[in-house]
Amino acid sequence: MGKKFLAIGFVLTLASRVLAVSQQVTCGSVVKLMNQNHKIRLHSHDVKYGSGSGQQSVTGTEQQEDVNSHWAIKGPEDHSYCKRGEPVECGQKIRLEHLTTNRNLHSHHFSSPLTSQQEVSAFGESGTGDTGDVWSVVCSGSFWQRDEAVMFKHVDTGAYLGASGQTFGRPINGQMEIIGMTRADGSTKWKTQEGIYVHPSDFNPKKSHGSHDEL
Repeated sequence: MGKKFLAIGFVLTLASRVLAVSQQVTCGSVVKLMNQNHKIRLHSHDVKYGSGSGQQSVTGTEQQEDVNSHWAIKGPEDHSYCKRGEPVECGQKIRLEHLTTNRNLHSHHFSSPLTSQQEVSAFGESGTGDTGDVWSVVCSGSFWQRDEAVMFKHVDTGAYLGASGQTFGRPINGQMEIIGMTRADGSTKWKTQEGIYVHPSDFNPKKSHGSHDEL
């Protein structure tokens, strides 16, 4: 009986470990991010700002099913890889690539169009931009958890990714302004929603040693 209970305990421990890891956000995953205060999803589209940098606009949308709200999680530089399936650590530097236009979530010292705070845009070509694309994941534990509200701190400027609460008119009527904020509050907290979550490679027995597992 002792061996039986020991085996059951081992299985339960392993299952809980796999479950805990499966709840972590991993490199290579494609996710939608919802703002905790305003309940809008981080969004972009091939529409340029009419002021500031003139780069591709980033907004917040209430629409759940919009394909333009998907963001791929990747490493901070083209030569600094984020291994597919590897859990993202708290404090880790990442980039978020807009899946439809292949431009990276970006910020810089331009004024945002509605509230004159720090502008957030989508920048680069084919997933390659500059240091203004790099964000640090701010969370409380060791890893970014799927059910946890986290913050994204812009590495170049120290601003937090947030939503102003102000909405645009045409041509992006009703969509919310996304900004860089100097102070963290509820409008700078984001939680993963719908997405394609890549499982850690350690728990993938079919993984080929010759396969490409980096983004």
